Amino acid sequence: MNDAVPAPTPAPRRRARVRAPELIGEGGWLNTGGTQYTLADLRGRIVILDFWTFCCVNCLHVLDELRELEEKHRDTVVVIGVHSPKFVHEAEHAAVVDAVERYGVAHPVLDDPELATWKQYAVRAWPTLVVIDPEGYIVAQHAGEGHVHAIERLVAELETEHAAKGTLRRGDGPYVAPEPEPTVLRFPGKVLALPGGTFLVSDTTRHQLVELAADGETVLRRIGQGGRGSADGPPDRAGFQEPQGLALLPDGTVVVADTVNHALRRFDPVTGDTTTLAGTGRQWMQGDPAAGPAREVPLSSPWDVAWWQDRVWIAMAGVHQLWAYDPADGSVTVTAGTTNEGLLDGPGADAWFAQPSGLAATPDRLWLADSETSALRWVAPDGSVHTAVGTGLFDFGHRDGAAGQALLQHPLGVTALPDGSVAVSDTYNHALRRYDPATGEVTTLATDLREPSDAVLTGDDILVVESARHRLTRLRLPEEAVRVESVAHRTQRAATEVTPGRLRLDVIFQAPTGQKLDTRYGPSTRLLISATPPELLRGGEGAGTDLSRDLDLDPAVPEGVLHISAMAASCDDDPANEYPACHVHQQDWGVPVRVVATGAGRLPLVLAGMDD
Repeated sequence: MNDAVPAPTPAPRRRARVRAPELIGEGGWLNTGGTQYTLADLRGRIVILDFWTFCCVNCLHVLDELRELEEKHRDTVVVIGVHSPKFVHEAEHAAVVDAVERYGVAHPVLDDPELATWKQYAVRAWPTLVVIDPEGYIVAQHAGEGHVHAIERLVAELETEHAAKGTLRRGDGPYVAPEPEPTVLRFPGKVLALPGGTFLVSDTTRHQLVELAADGETVLRRIGQGGRGSADGPPDRAGFQEPQGLALLPDGTVVVADTVNHALRRFDPVTGDTTTLAGTGRQWMQGDPAAGPAREVPLSSPWDVAWWQDRVWIAMAGVHQLWAYDPADGSVTVTAGTTNEGLLDGPGADAWFAQPSGLAATPDRLWLADSETSALRWVAPDGSVHTAVGTGLFDFGHRDGAAGQALLQHPLGVTALPDGSVAVSDTYNHALRRYDPATGEVTTLATDLREPSDAVLTGDDILVVESARHRLTRLRLPEEAVRVESVAHRTQRAATEVTPGRLRLDVIFQAPTGQKLDTRYGPSTRLLISATPPELLRGGEGAGTDLSRDLDLDPAVPEGVLHISAMAASCDDDPANEYPACHVHQQDWGVPVRVVATGAGRLPLVLAGMDD
């Protein structure tokens, strides 16, 4: 007889709860039919706050990740997008209204141009998700993308818990869909001149390609069934999801960057058929292969494509890299970039990009618009990466003159001109700019273009995609530049005051319920730290596997930015499952800091969980 007392079942970890601050935004509410909401109006529902900004490709990934969760839990969950701008243009209310429609945001959005709610919730990164329980308490925070699987488990727990307590309120949510606008194009992305004199346009928000006549206005045909989809086939059955870049191949077919399907498609203008060239339909994540047969390797938000050096080069905006598709053997591979976000020149394997979004090929250079660094950059035939205009993630504006001091604002397109210069679709400045490598000068060709995202030459004219005016606009290439008043900006986020000398950095990561850190093949976490200027850090920079680290800040450097990249891998904690599902959580932070004697000695950054 065994008289031993059985060990008690461990109590579930008590969930930390913090009262959620009120939602404040000077721009008011969108997608609510004009109703203004408070948190009290949402009591009884599970609220997910999505802090986003429309320039950020990782934020767009999260929008897509949330769609299935919203549909599955639509009677208990309310997602609120809190639009928190990085660029000056993103603080314009009309631009937020456009972005909500452009990206198919099907939940209420609070326009917070002054970052009031961002500050109240101590958010430090785009995107950040905050979960509020039905009683109005914060129960989880997640920075970056790839967290929806964990949030869905938490939602299920909260539904069970609050249904039992009687504090869960089911029913329709506050979302009210806006009325559709009857325009020929809707937020077009890119344009391509076809050999027959017509133009092919990616009609991004309508998930189609549109062939226009030589006048750039008359619709000849539409390719795609008009809703989100991924099917191959003839024009009335093919499906796309927010297509962007277009490139003509030597055989006369067109490669399409099918951005939200994370795929490359091939469109044949002769037969009208669409097929898939590359991608699996799933977004590339850390740990996935970065080379191999094109249909077996995931891609990540390909934004533009160009034919150069007998390959299709891909602006892989979702992972801040350039890739290439080789039609000779049907393979894809990384050609430049490390997945770190920033501006760093040098050999392709070491270079850093930030959401490359536009490509243009000339015999001796591949030009690229690196949107998040507001930069014009280029790749040489030897694969090395160079910067013509731009300094980094936080400086932008509209300034002409010598390239070393010139400024752009989130450019999405670049077009090679006959004289060897390039035209830049300077999207958030609503301008067409020109850079001349021969003189090193930047000028302005045209202004008052609403969010230009691409352009193509047609005779002596240039046809510009005015994305937010839903049209193509024909301009005569001017002989003289337009004079504009110089404007310079820095990303406006309040600096965190920190102490000189030792600063404790803690990246908080709590594996979601039912998961554990994946240590089967070595450390499951990674931390990479650098600074601008580099002199800010006397110690603690570089890579490591511990998510906590002591930094040494130089008191002689009064302010700067800490660049922190963290990754953690977790897997389902089920001993009976030999091949558990695993998930990678990753986020990059750029934290402005001010070094003062009275500053904090600890800097916590939440990757997933709560900073208890």
